[in-house]
Amino acid sequence: MSEKIEELDSVVIKFAGDSGDGMQLTGDQFSNTTAFIGNDLSTFPDFPAEIRAPQGTVAGVSGFKIQFGNSNIYSPGDKADVLIAMNPAALKANVDWIKDRGTIIIDSDSFKAKDFEKAGYTSNPLEDGSLDGYNLIQAPITKLTKDSVEGFSIENKFRTRSKNMFALGIVYWLFNRPLNITEDFLKAKFKKNPELANANIASLKAGYNYAITVELLPSSYQIKPATLPKGKYRSITGNTATAWGFLAAAEKSGLQLFLGSYPITPASDILHELSKHKGFDVISIQAEDEIAGICSAIGASFAGGLALTTTSGPGLALKGEAIGLAMMTELPLVIVDVQRGGPSTGLPTKTEQSDLLQAVYGRNGESPVIVIAASTPSNCFDYAFMAAKLAVEHMTPVILLTDGFIANGAEPWRIKNTEELPAIHPAKVDVKAREAWKPYLRDIEKLSRQWAVPGTKGFEHRIGGLEKQELSGNVSYEPLNHENMVKIRAEKVKRVANFIPELKVEGAEQGDLLIVGWGGTFGNLYTSFNEIKKENSKVAFAHFNYINPLPKNTAEVFARYKNIVVCELNLGQFVRLLRSELPQFNYIQYNKVQGLPFLKSELVDEFERILAL
Repeated sequence: MSEKIEELDSVVIKFAGDSGDGMQLTGDQFSNTTAFIGNDLSTFPDFPAEIRAPQGTVAGVSGFKIQFGNSNIYSPGDKADVLIAMNPAALKANVDWIKDRGTIIIDSDSFKAKDFEKAGYTSNPLEDGSLDGYNLIQAPITKLTKDSVEGFSIENKFRTRSKNMFALGIVYWLFNRPLNITEDFLKAKFKKNPELANANIASLKAGYNYAITVELLPSSYQIKPATLPKGKYRSITGNTATAWGFLAAAEKSGLQLFLGSYPITPASDILHELSKHKGFDVISIQAEDEIAGICSAIGASFAGGLALTTTSGPGLALKGEAIGLAMMTELPLVIVDVQRGGPSTGLPTKTEQSDLLQAVYGRNGESPVIVIAASTPSNCFDYAFMAAKLAVEHMTPVILLTDGFIANGAEPWRIKNTEELPAIHPAKVDVKAREAWKPYLRDIEKLSRQWAVPGTKGFEHRIGGLEKQELSGNVSYEPLNHENMVKIRAEKVKRVANFIPELKVEGAEQGDLLIVGWGGTFGNLYTSFNEIKKENSKVAFAHFNYINPLPKNTAEVFARYKNIVVCELNLGQFVRLLRSELPQFNYIQYNKVQGLPFLKSELVDEFERILAL
């Protein structure tokens, strides 16, 4: 047995197996333990698109990738240093994404002739030389798992289900992770069945002990904690952070939080999370469809609540008319769109920035709304909070865009005190100014109307989807009034630019290339920018979180660079918006539509190509 320990700066690990092998749980536990130790990290859960893909096939492979290190980590990385493949299909789906001389740990009990056939292999990859150059560890994980739980009174069908814990134990030893955090998790998860908890813990320890004794592992590795700002941290996913951002906004604004939603991948976890928090006076409704979800939220907003609805691309299409209703009635409402691959049902479990044009333009009539986008799992909290603040202060709907990559991905998040968060001042009526009040009397700076909650004596008014007469709010079909009201509502959204941050630039203040992105591509773009700037000091990076309206200084920033490359996981939706708003600049597009995030290697190659022109 070797006691050699190598020190590394960062590592990429990929857990992969059948959709029933518990790879997401395994990855989550490794992430939580790694965050507890103090490493920075970024994760990428990769779910199969098929709900019930045939067992052992490539279509049914579920994966979880994590990059962690002793410095800031912004992306889950490209190729993995270590792959844990629980069956041949997992190996086939991921072997091209392992670094040369990387480590592959397989469950040799699952690598039989019938398993190769299911995965589509025509020869045995363990014998045909295709894995030469890798450090291949063949561990009889299934058999050893059965042996480790032999003394426990559990059903036979559960005796191999803890093999993911055995594999996790191997990786915990390999990277010097403690076991106690996962042990505590298992005790809590199976609180009502302690025998099952103890069986899983036994399997975890068995995997750890196996790794100590097996000769194929010559050393273990150590990654020191990252130097992060002081504070209390936890690992958090984007969907959880989004839910908590709204909880914080409700507390800060003094409004009751209401969520009306219909479950849809990959947004459902926000509904699940908020439904847990009745102690914060949260009302959550799982509606019968997307339209009922948003209409119930509009009703809650009319009644004076902090109202939101959550969805993905297909649901956003169904909510279009109701978003127009909220815009027309000038009621605050937040619509969260966790984007996925489209069109139609598309790629439900894959990521894409496919809904930007729908968010900005996808309604009948002239119906502008505020559109903002989160860019990391942790700042989903900040932009959920900001979406709520903008909605209730400017009295208009706000669409918050996230995507499957950051919604399901995780990273360390420094837990915030509410004192750190900006104040929220809902545009409620002043009950002392009843005589001067009119339903569509507007704030001079924001052009927002006042929010009069039903039942407040003296503030009765008409509301609905028909055009309103300026000031009185009565129904009006007068042509000039309609044109005036359309322009006022558009100007109201435009003036939001005065209340959002200006665009920030990393790198050269002026130069040869400005890398532009928006939303969830931040981590991969920022990592690539840091790589390319090592060789070229005239490169800069600007990332957009505010889409409509754009930050006020956008044109000023763009004017300082020779080339502007706009990188998106679509065919060019944001660049189309930029060309419409700021046509004086020449834009270079770089697009990817594969249901996968950008890779650092492909981005760096593109940036180098542009710089060489």
